[in-house]
This record gives sequence, structure tokens and C-alpha cells, in this order.
Amino acid sequence: MASLIRVLIVDDSAFVRKVVTQALARSPFIEVVGTARDGEEALELAAKHSPDVITLDLMMPRMDGVEFLRRQMTVRPVPVVICSIAHESGEMAIDAFDAGAVEFVQKPTALATERLYDLAGDLVAKVKAASQVQMSKVAAIEEARAAQRAPAVVRAMRAEGSYDVVAIGVSTGGPHALRYMIPQLSANFPSPIVIVLHMPVGYTAMYAERLNAISALEVVEAKGGEVLRAGVVYIAPAGRHLTLERDASGAVQTHLDFRPLDTQHRPSVDVLFRSAAEAYGSRVLGLVMTGMGSDGLLGTGYIKARGGFVMTEAESSCVVYGMPRAVVDAALSDRSATLGELASCITEMV
Repeated sequence: MASLIRVLIVDDSAFVRKVVTQALARSPFIEVVGTARDGEEALELAAKHSPDVITLDLMMPRMDGVEFLRRQMTVRPVPVVICSIAHESGEMAIDAFDAGAVEFVQKPTALATERLYDLAGDLVAKVKAASQVQMSKVAAIEEARAAQRAPAVVRAMRAEGSYDVVAIGVSTGGPHALRYMIPQLSANFPSPIVIVLHMPVGYTAMYAERLNAISALEVVEAKGGEVLRAGVVYIAPAGRHLTLERDASGAVQTHLDFRPLDTQHRPSVDVLFRSAAEAYGSRVLGLVMTGMGSDGLLGTGYIKARGGFVMTEAESSCVVYGMPRAVVDAALSDRSATLGELASCITEMV
């Protein structure tokens, strides 16, 4: 029998601690080993219990969630699932990802209401996903990125047979991975890049702004109706699917929609990849990076059926080797490369 996932809950609200404890108790694979009211108490309990995963509020007295993360990661790196509210802690959430958090569950409200019970299913899934994260890889990505104070930017040269769009799907570990890879691409990158990154509603715009600040490429949250331009990275907004559509003039534009409604994720990598294949045919380079689950598997099938090329991040660098594994196991991956190699590989391909 597999060992239980031992979880420490950190939140200044007694009601939230109660709700999160009850939510996690629904899973026979999770054991709550302690609860803390703030970052200072959390440091003490983390040292005492050595939890496998920590759920963490951000806005707390004495020591907030970001400061706790920074201190905890220097003592004992542990997968952390942020449990907070988008409109109140947006910038702090991005800081938390920078500090090492790996997943996020969005509280539906700041008030002690029954609506908090709605997060149970998502919370259990995120805790299970976080328990599979290899924190040594997260640390390695951040160390490599920190060493790139003047990144070795990979310059591109247009060549015959290149691909006209790069479509990327990424989930758990994605904020760290993209923050490492995208800044390595030069401003003269000859194709647009479109990305589905699984994040909660309210955070993709801020994440895009942070990534834009450290990249030679322009990085934006897709707004819908934009004509794709070379050298621009379009990140799908959380909560809506991003698709690509070719208009009567032949230009390809972004389109945002809540439909289809029957996908596990919104935005969905599968939905983006299928639309890219339909708009660009064989001129699509698809890339599936670190993440839990199999979103992107069906989409890579569409890319391959149209004659496009599919790359996957290698297991050795994936924070969670779920999404890429699904593609590799289905024999749909044309090439695998580590995170450190991906920028060069993409540039070579386009």
C-alpha cells in the first residue's frame, strides 16, 4: 500500500483551516499532520512534522505566505500549494511561484461561508499533483535561471522548411520552466509562440507581465482578435480557451471562448493544438512540457495528422513527467529534449 500524503495546512482563518482539513480528509490517500495560523508557526510545524505537501494562505499576520516560502525553501524544499484569493493577493501569488510554490487553488471568497467547500475536489487533486513534484528539479531550474543574469540568448535565422507557429502546453512546474526557457529566445525569433499554461483565473496577465520584463520577446496575455505576429508570445488567459483562426485575408488571429465546456481544463492544450493544426496544417511545431495529467495528448494527435512536428520535454528535467509521458507513450513525440536544450531546439526547428 502506498504511503499517505502528509499535509500541513497554513491559514490565519480557523474556518478555512477546518474546511481544508475536512476537504483533504475526503481522500483516503491524504493525512493532515498539522495546522498553522501564520508563517512563523508553519516553520515550526514543518520542522516538526516534515510534511510531504503544504497548503498555504498568502495574506497572514506576523509572517505572510511569501516570506514563509522563502525561508522554508532554504531549510527544506517542500511542494507548496497556494490557497488564496486572486483579486486580493495577485502579485503575492506570482512572488510565491517565484519563491518555489508549485500549484494554486483559488479560494472562492475571503469570507467564512459554505462556498469554501466548493474547492474540495480541486484542492485534493492539486495536493496529489504536488506530492509528485520533484523539488530538486524546481531548485535546479531556479539555480540555472539565477545564473543567467545575462542569458545566452539563442538567435534565430529564417530557413526553408521552418514552422510558422510554436504551440506550447504546460502545467505543474510551468511557471518555473517558462521563466527559464522564454528569456533564452531572441527578439528576432521568426514565429509567433502561443501557450496554454494551467493557472487560476486572475493570474495569467500578471505572469505574462513578469515574463515580458525578463524576455527579449514580447510576452502578452492573449486578448482575442489579435493577428499573430512573429516574436510575440501569447499566453492563454485562465478560464477561456485560446484558439487560432485564419480569416478571409489569410491572416491568423487569436480567438477566446468558454466553449467547449466538457474539457478538464480551461484553457485546454488539446483545444489550442487542434486549432493550430487546422489553421497552419503541417507548419505547426507543438511542444508539451512539464505537467500533471494528459492534456495535450489529443491535440498532438491532430498536429501529427496534419503533418506537423511534436516535441516533448525530457523526463530528466520535468518537475512532473505526466503530460509529456502521455505523448511519448502514444508514440506521438518526434523529439524529446531537456529544459536546458529546448530553446536551442525550437530555434533550430523554426
